[in-house]
Amino acid sequence: MPVDAAPTYEEEAALLEQGYGIVAGVDEAGRGSLAGPVVAGAAILPVHPSGEWLLGVRDSKRLTPRQRELSLQRMQDAPVLMATGVASPGEIDALGIIEATRTAMARAIDALPIRPQFLLLDAIFLPDVDIPQRSIIKGDAKCLSIAAASIVAKVTRDSLMRDLDVEYPGYGFAQHKGYGTRQHLKGLENIGPCEVHRFTFAPVRRLTGTLL
Repeated sequence: MPVDAAPTYEEEAALLEQGYGIVAGVDEAGRGSLAGPVVAGAAILPVHPSGEWLLGVRDSKRLTPRQRELSLQRMQDAPVLMATGVASPGEIDALGIIEATRTAMARAIDALPIRPQFLLLDAIFLPDVDIPQRSIIKGDAKCLSIAAASIVAKVTRDSLMRDLDVEYPGYGFAQHKGYGTRQHLKGLENIGPCEVHRFTFAPVRRLTGTLL
């Protein structure tokens, strides 16, 4: 797929032809961050999606913050069903990031107003979720419902990190969203970690001397 290509509805259409009437895309945001939760988004598109809102649905990493927010607003105004699930920093430290991500995804799926009959996932599999599913590498760039879910997850998590910036000033969470930027690492050196940091992640352990 070309770098600038839009995600398509091909996977969903093929599943509908196979008899799956409710297909959900699922993606996460914040897996590589040093602080804050991992947030999953789930999205169920209309059976025959159409309208201008589709033009803004892309892999969230390819959109600006403003574009993501506008896209989410348009999806909310369109017949798109959406939900989010969160796994806390404490759960990430206790479970590991992969299992915590799976936990957040399962919570997002459970929060949907209707239960999906099939799941399309971005590069992960949910063995404990009893729904047929397919993991797609770079699914957020290829598959329309996963791209929609990526926007839901990213916008939700960015908002949570802005709230944490107010609660825990000095780290710059509103700017870097908890990722390991120079600003963030400097804040860790000067202030030390706070309770929303992921203590099992190497940069936090290394800078704080945390032993787990």
